[in-house]
Amino acid sequence: MSPSTPTSSVPKVAQVLFTVDKSIAHITFDHVAARNAMTVEMYERLRSICLEIAQTPNIRVVVLRGAGGQSFVSGSDIAQFSGFNSGDDGIAYEASIDSYFAPLIDLPIPTIAVVDSLAVGGGLAIASCCDFRIATHDARFGVPIARTLGNCLSAGNVAWLTQHLGVSIVKRMLLLAELVPASELLANGFILKTYPAEEMDGAASALASKLSALAPVTQKVSKATIHRVLRNQIPNCDDLVRECYGSADFKTGVNAFLRGIPPQWEGK
Repeated sequence: MSPSTPTSSVPKVAQVLFTVDKSIAHITFDHVAARNAMTVEMYERLRSICLEIAQTPNIRVVVLRGAGGQSFVSGSDIAQFSGFNSGDDGIAYEASIDSYFAPLIDLPIPTIAVVDSLAVGGGLAIASCCDFRIATHDARFGVPIARTLGNCLSAGNVAWLTQHLGVSIVKRMLLLAELVPASELLANGFILKTYPAEEMDGAASALASKLSALAPVTQKVSKATIHRVLRNQIPNCDDLVRECYGSADFKTGVNAFLRGIPPQWEGK
């Protein structure tokens, strides 16, 4: 996943909140000091919440949002990467990321990502795992790791993003490190609708109410069928992940990011 502000330089207040209002569950990423960057503990909490929701029949819809109104999720905590010693550490990390997102993808009920301003790296991944996305007009989406850390995504993650966004947009995100504006992703269908910031609460509530009134078994079976189709025939690309995480450039990127200086890439 893509990084955000180094969590070592911000207060260690990072949590994922979970509440239920009647049949609607709310998951809130609360790490405002780092624009809701995800720590490992936050990813693990997201996973456990989704597993709990899957076993709670009275919950009909899940709404996911970042706290503070300035960001959905801006990336991941990158301090952990400073301890990586080889490409095999990257293999293990990407496998853990896939395991965090699987319970969200597999939820048998509709999910809504409410995106304020920024969904980057892990934030883009979480938003893409949801069934619907609404966003503020100024929202931007991307995975700028070619500009920041010099790491890569798993084959499953790349396949998932490509299926949802299209090859051209994913290449802009991964190769050009672009943050793509909501207006473009609205046009290609990735975003359901955009709203002014002050209308986001009402729009999320209205969409959740509409979804909760529809046939739950149809929704469950339709989601499962779509996801089985999308997951079919994903290739094993561990050799590529190992090469990237084992590179000198990755170590350079991590060190430069933690020091707050631009990385000098060497292609090694």
